[in-house]
Amino acid sequence: MTADSVPEALDPDGHLHVFAYGSLIWKPGFPHVSAHPALLRGYHRRFCIWSHSYRGTPEAPGLVLGLDRGGACRGVVFRVAPDRAAEVLAYLDEREMSGGVYHRRLLPVRLLDTGEARRAVAFVADRRAGQYCADLAPDAAAAVIARGAGVMGANRDYLLNTVSHLRELGVRDAGLERIAALLAASSPDSSTGSAGPAGESSEVSTGYPQEGPAGPRSGFKSLIGNTDFYPQAGEPVEKP
Repeated sequence: MTADSVPEALDPDGHLHVFAYGSLIWKPGFPHVSAHPALLRGYHRRFCIWSHSYRGTPEAPGLVLGLDRGGACRGVVFRVAPDRAAEVLAYLDEREMSGGVYHRRLLPVRLLDTGEARRAVAFVADRRAGQYCADLAPDAAAAVIARGAGVMGANRDYLLNTVSHLRELGVRDAGLERIAALLAASSPDSSTGSAGPAGESSEVSTGYPQEGPAGPRSGFKSLIGNTDFYPQAGEPVEKP
């Protein structure tokens, strides 16, 4: 994002809002003054980007998340102070845009804890990108994720981290839950399966994922005032 376009992304009071739906939820890497459960309509979270480096290799690609058309997505909106907005946008551009697989969009979101409507920066899958993955069935996605590994670690950890943090926020993403269950079924000795407490079930919907209602928000305590900011020199950050 160029310096000239930074003001377009800001609220009238100068704050920046960033919508997180994947690894940004559990490792934002930038300073923020607050975090809010949020709903974005018109897009859903999906494993639709091939990863040839960070969660896979060219020989054995992994999969990472993108926002794809249709449905709705619950996530987290981070509020960034005016005096940090430009540097945070520059950081996000480097983190999310260098692979050429996302469009940066300014999209309307609703903060679920306050009811406020905001505009937030979000990174949407580019369907024209070579790494875009269309219509991969859950069992096929689980097989890819089971064997994927890259410089950021195992692809399964990326999936299970996301599922775990969404659950902490009271969100059960049917699409991700189903892939995690298939992953666990293929690894009977794994202690990191996605099955919930006894008697708990997760609805698996057809078509676009329709996420469950937001529940207890105790997970937001760890997001507010997060001090795990920009990576140190040479430290990788999550990318495709």
